[in-house]
Amino acid sequence: MRRLTALLPVALLALGLPALAWAGAQQYEPLSASVQAALSGAIADKKPPGSSFKDYAEAVEWLSAMSPRLAKRIPNQEYRLELLRAIHYEATRAGLDPQLVLGLIQVESGFRKYAVSSVGARGYMQVMPFWIKVIGQPTDNLFHMRTNLRYGCTILRHYLDIEKGDLFRALGRYNGSLGKAEYPNLVRGAWNQWRYERQLAMGQPASPKP
Repeated sequence: MRRLTALLPVALLALGLPALAWAGAQQYEPLSASVQAALSGAIADKKPPGSSFKDYAEAVEWLSAMSPRLAKRIPNQEYRLELLRAIHYEATRAGLDPQLVLGLIQVESGFRKYAVSSVGARGYMQVMPFWIKVIGQPTDNLFHMRTNLRYGCTILRHYLDIEKGDLFRALGRYNGSLGKAEYPNLVRGAWNQWRYERQLAMGQPASPKP
């Protein structure tokens, strides 16, 4: 019975069904002044200067590939595309694979904007509120789409840097379960569901608009 319970979230992900959110519980760790300043700077610039896509064709293909996969969770197409553009921008800005971030959000919150965990983690990427005091501003709202994504991507990048690129350990830190395999494996499984290969041919109809 214990084994079946442990495998249930993996089975739900494999079937494309929404699993219970794995609430983020990042643990507070004292930061050096230089690291704190760097993270604060990464959080501060809220408004993107423009698209994070290399070109129009990449934008069309990526949005066309990702949007149908997210449609059941977010039926509103306009908001869905806005979220996808924001995820791509914030992930790229932090040096992360946008599909990895999609997988993490799927596991952490099931794409629920106002998700709140039992330990108080908030939003799409289940960011713990203590981060606002550590690297943000008192007015930062973790339920705001781009603010939540900015924090989440910056924090994951920070953990990857601490772990020298070890994704398994970085994901464990992100979820507050360092050393345990279940959460990193869930995120990796979800990540695989969002992978895609570029196949856009010249002259192919462009939809949706990037």
